[in-house]
Amino acid sequence: MTPSYPDTQGNLMPRLEGKTALISGAASGIGRASAILFAAEGAKLVVLDRAPAVEETAATIRNAGGTAIALVRDSADETSIAQAVDTAVGEFGTLDVCFANAGISGGVVPVPVTEQTPEQWLEILRVNLIGTFLAVKHAARVMTARRSGSIICTASVAGLRSGAGGSPYSASKAGVISLVQTTAWHLSGSGVRINAICPGLIETGMTQPIFDQARARGTDHRIGQLNPLRRAGVPTEIAQMALFLASDGSSYVNGQAFAVDGGLSSSHPIVPPRS
Repeated sequence: MTPSYPDTQGNLMPRLEGKTALISGAASGIGRASAILFAAEGAKLVVLDRAPAVEETAATIRNAGGTAIALVRDSADETSIAQAVDTAVGEFGTLDVCFANAGISGGVVPVPVTEQTPEQWLEILRVNLIGTFLAVKHAARVMTARRSGSIICTASVAGLRSGAGGSPYSASKAGVISLVQTTAWHLSGSGVRINAICPGLIETGMTQPIFDQARARGTDHRIGQLNPLRRAGVPTEIAQMALFLASDGSSYVNGQAFAVDGGLSSSHPIVPPRS
């Protein structure tokens, strides 16, 4: 059953009824799960990804009775992001939610800092940080004019402290968190909110090699063992946090970075006790 909330008359309504949302990185993983959930909650969607599979995300939504437009574009290209925002406004009249989710890992095996190249750093920063900035910039352009809106950015627990990713990736996600915090103040008084989600270990296309290797070794039962829930997460669990931040239920939440990581970031490194 689709979750709902009561309106001012006490009638149950989907949480994003009447809203328009733009989601980048929507071809798979967290972006696709969020797009499907947002649509189920009443939102009209523009979904963006450089991977053609974003068309499948839109088709899934339309086949379920929802409304979605797919754009095969580079989320770190300013013209593409500006056009995506303009598409949302042109087709649906407004933009209420922007989920800047697109990102790359740069590889699941960290490269020693002495062997990293500027080119590796530039591409990761281009997609993860500059791309997020561009989404924020152009979404805010529309939202500040109408004095309302929610911007959500995908950061990572790797942006909170070390040990969850390589140096370029971690730095890019720390940058996203800082971007969210500083932008909240830049948009002060505008009615526009901006927040970040910091996923822990989530099984997506980006992290699939980690899971595949563990299963091949027969050690998949150890995945997520360092967090109190003793498991990895799934994209729909991040989508639920995105839904909350997109909805009016989070109307007083602004400038924050929320870890959704099974409790991993709640402590210093420890050896978990045996069950």
